[in-house]
Amino acid sequence: MINKNTQRIKGIMLAVIGASFWGLGGTVSDFLFQQKEIDINWYVTARLLISGLLLLVLFKIMNKQKSVFIIFKNIYSIFQLFIFSIFGMLLVQYSYMASINYGNAAVATLLQYIAPVYIIIWYILKRKEAFKLFDLIAIVLTLSGTFLLLTNGSFSRLVVATPSMIWGIISGLALAFYTIYVTKLLVRFPSLLVVGWAMIISGVIMNFRAPIWRFDFTTLDVSTTIYIIFGIVAGTAIAFFCFINSLNYLTAKETTLFGTIEPVMAIVASTVWLHVVFLPYQLLGIILIIILILTLSFKASS
Repeated sequence: MINKNTQRIKGIMLAVIGASFWGLGGTVSDFLFQQKEIDINWYVTARLLISGLLLLVLFKIMNKQKSVFIIFKNIYSIFQLFIFSIFGMLLVQYSYMASINYGNAAVATLLQYIAPVYIIIWYILKRKEAFKLFDLIAIVLTLSGTFLLLTNGSFSRLVVATPSMIWGIISGLALAFYTIYVTKLLVRFPSLLVVGWAMIISGVIMNFRAPIWRFDFTTLDVSTTIYIIFGIVAGTAIAFFCFINSLNYLTAKETTLFGTIEPVMAIVASTVWLHVVFLPYQLLGIILIIILILTLSFKASS
């Protein structure tokens, strides 16, 4: 019994650390873009390449007898991996960072977390699922919460920069595609391997636009270097590793629920650290979206 409880506590800690690092990683990126003028294109390149490499190294350490290249032995798997890398991983990562760059991490994270509603709508349109009362409630919460978050209740103006809103919506749509499409790969290959290679492939593509070596490293001070390392290593690679590893000790239900810590952490960190101010109706919108995320998490895990 003691051992079982110990394992459960370990799982909870891994899930909380993973979700928290994801939320903090977005806020750190916000700080780097706004306060340290780090170029978003270079940052996305570095984030993808370094995190992807770290995840593959972790996979090899945990699976010494398996090759990291097994995913490339089938031409169909290679095709699927490249589709996922470009339209899933790259689009999710870039659009999320772009939304942060033009706005803030809290709004970008909330807009991205609407992805499950897009998935619901997709399955309804494809007639894979019947339209239920829950779906109507989720859509109403999404529309209401997003409207209040972006406009503070005004029908004539936005309180969030238009580019941030557009990239945030794209991020949510890309995450929906990411979630649906990746299952085709995960039934045959470990998640660390799939995500690691997807990050490297998308990072190589980004490298053509913003080479990782084309950066004046002499301009970096100690604090900025620490923030960059945290955003890339902890906010991406370690966050993913911890969250996925928590499934070894917790049920999918519990892990999904702990994942809701990410947007909460992004909101709290943005408010306390970066002094982001939300207007009254925006706060109501945030509450509605958080309720939506919790509701979807309970449903997904039931």
